[in-house]
Amino acid sequence: MLKDVLKKFTITDILLFIAAFSSLIFSEILYFNGEENSAIFIGIWVPSILAFGIYLKLITNQKND
Repeated sequence: MLKDVLKKFTITDILLFIAAFSSLIFSEILYFNGEENSAIFIGIWVPSILAFGIYLKLITNQKND
């Protein structure tokens, strides 16, 4: 069952997820090290990266139809 789910993800999906997750983790590290402004700035990247991934998915699906 897990293999079937993982087959649906492309390399682009995986890279965008890694980028979003990495920026989330890096933001938390900065926050707990006392750099709150930098952490908030980098934390804002997460929804932007995920939204860009959704946009790419929509464009790709639209071209296939």
